[in-house]
Amino acid sequence: MTRPDLARCPWGESTPDYVEYHDTEWGVELHGETAMFERMSLESFQSGLSWITILRKRENFRTAFAGFVPEVVAEFGSDDFDRLMADAGIVRNRAKINATINNARAIAKLDVPLDDLLWSFAPEHHERPATIADVPAVTPESKAMAKELKRRGFVFLGPTTCYALMQATGMVDDHIATCFRATAASTAP
Repeated sequence: MTRPDLARCPWGESTPDYVEYHDTEWGVELHGETAMFERMSLESFQSGLSWITILRKRENFRTAFAGFVPEVVAEFGSDDFDRLMADAGIVRNRAKINATINNARAIAKLDVPLDDLLWSFAPEHHERPATIADVPAVTPESKAMAKELKRRGFVFLGPTTCYALMQATGMVDDHIATCFRATAASTAP
């Protein structure tokens, strides 16, 4: 249950969906191949759109993409592509749908677990932003992640998308200093 009396990052207060996401998911450490593939895919779909659009369609995406199980999505063929392009419950973008299927296939070719690969780019130390203006869009780590993913055959995952993935999955904690989530983290034992 979310509490309206708590100080949050400014973006996390604009809608009830954002409040819930901010308070319970954003910046929380996430692990596991399926979970990381889902977030990677959703961040790619978000590119050029508002995150609220993706957040509100997330359950539809999960259904359309077979729960984001990479082995299943990697087997999607032309009938699946046509089904996805006709699905009004998701973002029907040809390049992004192709990227998601391609990236599932790229996961199958990895010589390390996806989780280990992505988390290898988490910085050892990350300064908490004082204000929302101090939150970067790109970092050296997100540039390195994007470059390595591209080298391994992943697409639609540039440095900005990779940084958003890092924020969403807790690789970095960008809750601003006055946010209750930052305060809770800094006072934890």
